[in-house]
Amino acid sequence: MRRSRLLTAVFALAVGVMVPFGANPGAAQPQPRAHVYLLRGLLSIFSLGMDSLAEELKGRDVYATVHSYSDWQTLADQAAADYKAGKEAPILIGHSLGADAVMEMAAYLGRKGVPVALVVPFDCTKSFAASDNVARVLNLTHGGTPAYMRGGPGFRGTLANVDVSSDPSIDHINIDKSPRLHARVIAEVLAVVGNHKAAPAKKGNGANVGTARPTTLPEQRGSRQNADNPAPPPHKPQAGTQPLHTEEIPN
Repeated sequence: MRRSRLLTAVFALAVGVMVPFGANPGAAQPQPRAHVYLLRGLLSIFSLGMDSLAEELKGRDVYATVHSYSDWQTLADQAAADYKAGKEAPILIGHSLGADAVMEMAAYLGRKGVPVALVVPFDCTKSFAASDNVARVLNLTHGGTPAYMRGGPGFRGTLANVDVSSDPSIDHINIDKSPRLHARVIAEVLAVVGNHKAAPAKKGNGANVGTARPTTLPEQRGSRQNADNPAPPPHKPQAGTQPLHTEEIPN
C-alpha cells in the first residue's frame, strides 16, 4: 500500500511538470490561419491587380502574399509543410498565367493531402478540371479567352464560372484590377476565413460588398457568347464531372 501511494505521488508530480500550471490538456488547439497566395502572370508586370487585392485583404485582417506564377511549386511545398504543421491553410488566387498556376498548385497540394478552401483564377489561358481537394472554385473569365472550368474526378465542391465578356470595360489585361470583381473575391475570402470584424467596404451605391450576391444564370453547356460571336455547338461534360454553373456579377 505504501509503495502504491509513493508511485501515485511520483506520477502526479511528473504530470505537473509536463503540463504547465493552468493549462487545460483537453482544450482545443488553435486553428491554422488562412494564407491567401496571389500569383501574378507573365513577367509579373501585367497583374498588379493581385497587389492591390492583397492590400485590400490585409485591410480586412487577412494574411495575403503576392508571388510570381513561376514560383508556384516552391510555394505549394511550403504551404503543404505549413498546413501539416498546423500553422496555415491555403487560399489561392491568380491572374493569367498565375491563374493557370493556382489551378496546378491546387492539384499539386491535393496530391500532398492538403485541402484548399478556395481557388480564384482571373482569366486562365486554358481550361482546367478542379481537383478533389478543392472546396470552392470561383472562375472569373473573359470572352476573349473563354477558359471554363469543370469538376474533375472525385470533385465534390462548388464551382462557378463567372463570364464578364458582356462588360466592354474588362479585358484580359485589366480583369485582375476590376473593383467589382475584387469586391466579389473579398466577399468569398471572408466567407471562408470567417473574418467579419472589419466594416465591409461600400460600393458606389452604398451597398455592402460583403453581402452583395451575383445574379445566377441558368446552367449552360458551353461558353457564354456575345452578339458578335455565335454560340458553339452544345458541349457535354465528361462523365463523372460536375456540370458548368455560370454566374454574372451585377454592374
